[in-house]
Parts: sequence; structure tokens; C-alpha cells
Amino acid sequence: MWVALLILSGLVRAAIPNAMLRGMQSLPKLSAPQRSVISPNGTALDITTVYHFDQLIDHDNPGLGTFKQRYWMNWECYKPGMSRGSRCAASDIDVCAQGGPIILMTPGEVDADGYEGYTTNDTINGLIAQEQNGAAILIEHRFFGYSNPYDNLMPKSLALLTIQQAIDDLVYFATTADLPMPGGDAVKPGQAPWILIGGSYSGGLTSWTMVNKPEIFWAAYASSAVVEAITDFYGYFTPIREYMPQNCSSDVQAVVAYLDEMFAVNDTAGIQTLKETFGLGDVVHVDDFASALMYTLYEWQSLQPDVGPGAMFFQFCDALEVENGVSAGPEGWGLEHAIYSWGNFWNTTYYNFVCGPEDAECNQVGWFQVGPPEGQPAIVSRILQPIYDERQCVNMFPEAFTHPPQPTTTQTDTMYAGWNVNVPRLFFANGLRDPWREATVSADGLNKPSNPNMPIYESNGFHCSDLITENGYVDPTVAVVQEAALMYMKEWLAEWKPNA
Repeated sequence: MWVALLILSGLVRAAIPNAMLRGMQSLPKLSAPQRSVISPNGTALDITTVYHFDQLIDHDNPGLGTFKQRYWMNWECYKPGMSRGSRCAASDIDVCAQGGPIILMTPGEVDADGYEGYTTNDTINGLIAQEQNGAAILIEHRFFGYSNPYDNLMPKSLALLTIQQAIDDLVYFATTADLPMPGGDAVKPGQAPWILIGGSYSGGLTSWTMVNKPEIFWAAYASSAVVEAITDFYGYFTPIREYMPQNCSSDVQAVVAYLDEMFAVNDTAGIQTLKETFGLGDVVHVDDFASALMYTLYEWQSLQPDVGPGAMFFQFCDALEVENGVSAGPEGWGLEHAIYSWGNFWNTTYYNFVCGPEDAECNQVGWFQVGPPEGQPAIVSRILQPIYDERQCVNMFPEAFTHPPQPTTTQTDTMYAGWNVNVPRLFFANGLRDPWREATVSADGLNKPSNPNMPIYESNGFHCSDLITENGYVDPTVAVVQEAALMYMKEWLAEWKPNA
């Protein structure tokens, strides 16, 4: 059941304060564009139309029945294949007869409403569809939005929230769904090439699906794909520390070191004074306070190449580092100024931004984003260790857990290959400034080679930057990744042959 709860943490966060959503593996939200979408026969398409698919509740026990899984579809670029024997040359009959690809994506652990833009050419999904005459689909992940196998979130129900069930959902949809577009009942794998696309958690799911069910999807695109399950994931903060303004990093490190030093010598009075500076004097547990300090750093994940200085992360750093119009040097202003400025920013700006009217005393259900080992620079307190997150399983589901469970990361990485993934026609796209980079195939020190069979590209972008077309206009390195993906998809689709 632990594998289920690795995914579940995102679901639980959706029901609790805004602060808990920070650091969740998620795609940038992209609503339907304002422009009109026209089908190949000239009629208007409403890509916000919700369709429903009868998905199996449990792929290991089909007798349990089905639930309604929501999906959205755009076939404005789709061109069907010509019927065999029409104007196709005998030597080219297979290529001539096939239609465009069917492109499938799940946004992952989120209500999929408001992500319809991923079926348009505002994204890499739609660019592939546009170039290759394909149709694009967005399907909601089980247990999110309104795609619920059961009408409750009890542990017995959530036991079906697993990686394998999510993989099997994608496969069952591809192999059995009759799509709402004209001819949509004759484009299943074998009749048409299917391309699986994902980003962040759904990027990891894309890789895992290609490993686990290699005969279904002809090609795949995985952006910021967290392929490697990691319990002690302090690496989340490494790209943030490396690429955030260095004066801000220096002062954050100073405050974190100060907290850790007081904790090491059991200076409860000093810790209480520090908590009160942040208006968090009523927070009982020091690890909850350390976690609260971490929230501001999560704002990094929302950055994209086109985000300007008004972003919350940069407001935070400006609050620490700009004094009377003057910015601190690389070493920052120092501990005393950092404590005062960070506390003031928290009280006047950030607390209301993340917590609203909620009380500050709460438990974080995270992704094991913790402090680093001794000897490494730290922008997050070392007080935070995996046990802090593991205890949340007991807090959230006391009827299921009597003690903190440990994740089965080794089993997960063995079953779905993790960093050892090696499957054909799988394109990986990562960002140098992505906080999830250390769980991707572009992790520091992994040195996984790129090859034409499984290309690995890395831009200067952030989390899933390459999925958004506009980011390629702003950042040339993102454009290089997008152009390479389109090239490989064109080559791979040219190799596809329908079943006899």
C-alpha cells in the first residue's frame, strides 16, 4: 500500500491548506486558448467538452466493475489514413493508409479541469499533433477531480491508487476506448500509432508505462520525468540553491544553520524566539517550524523562463536582499538582518499567501524533501528527515498505520527501471533549473548517455518548461529541446506500420 501513498500525498494535499501544495509534482496549468478551434470538416470544436470512459476499478479484479474517468479531446489537426486500394501506390500502401497519431497525456495528481490547453499547439502535445496530423487527448488520473473509483477516500479505497493501476488505466483506455471524433472507433494501437506524453509525476508514469507495457505506445515524451523513486530526496533543493540569487542563498543558509545549531544544543528558548519572529510561536513541534521555513523555497517550482521579477520567489529574495534600493553582495546582509527580513516577509506577505485564514499548526504531507547530509550546503534545516514525512501517514490514516511506514523505493525502481530505463522511442526532456532534476535521467553524476533510440535533452529551463510552446520563444535552449522532439517524433512515426 505504500506505493499508493507515495502518489496519495498529492491527493491529500488537495484537501488542506494552500501551503501543502508547495513542492508537489505538478504540471504548469494551461487552460483552453481563447482562439476558436475548428475541426477538419470546418465545424467548431469545444475542447472543454468533457467525455467519460468506463475505466476498470481494479485491473486485477475486473469483476468489481467500472468508474467514469473523465477526458478531453482535440482533433482539429487530425487526418485519417486513406482507405487501402484508393490512390496509394502498392509499394507505399501502409504509410498511405495510416492516419495521424493519437497523443495521450494525463496531467497527473490534479483535477484535470483547466488543463485543456495541453490538447492544443500551445504545448508540445499540440505541436506534434499539428506536424503529424494527430489528435490530442487529456485524461484525468484516477482519484483526482471527478474520476473516482469510489466515493470515499478511505484507506481501503485508496489501496487502488498505485503506479500499476495508473499504468493499466492508460493502457486500457488506449486499447478499448472508442474516441468521439469521426472514425474514433478504429484508431486503437495497431490501427494507429499512439504517443504517450507526461511531465513531472506523469512524466515518470510515461517512462514506467513504456517499461511495463512496451507494446502499446509507439513513442513517448517525458518532461521533467521523476523516474527514480528516492526516499531521502534532499536533492530537490540542490538546483534551487545553485541557481537562486546567491546573496539570497547565503542568507537563507545562515538562518537555517542558526536554527540547526540551536536544535543541536537544545536551545528551546532561542528556538522559541526565532519562531515568534515569524509569528509562529504557537507551533509546538520544531520540525513543523522548520518545514514552514521551507515553504518559501517551493515557490521556485512555479518559475518559468517568461516569469519576471514580480514572482513570489523573487519577492522573497528582494525582501531579504534589497535595503533602501541597494542589493546585498553575494554574501548577503548576514544572519541578524536575514532573520528580521525573512520574519517580516513571512508575517506581512507570505503567511496570508499560503495559509490564508488557516492556523499555522498543521502537518505537511510531503515528498520527502528534507535537509541534506552534514558537510553539504543547506537551505533547508537538517531537522527535516524522512521520518517527519513518514509520520504523516499515521496522522492522516491512523486506521491503516500504527507506526510510520517506510517506502518501497527499491521495489519500485526495480519494477519500473528508474534511472536504468532503456526503451526505444522514448524522448526525455529536462531542465537545468528544475528542482526535481535529481530524480530524472539528468541527475548530477548519473551521466546517462543520450542516443538516437532514447534521446535525453536538457535545457536551461525550470520544471516542465519544454512542454509549453511559449517558453521556446523566450528561451532558445528550450526551443532546441522542442525542435529535437519534433524531429524525433517525425522519424519514429515514419517507422510505424499498422498491424496486418
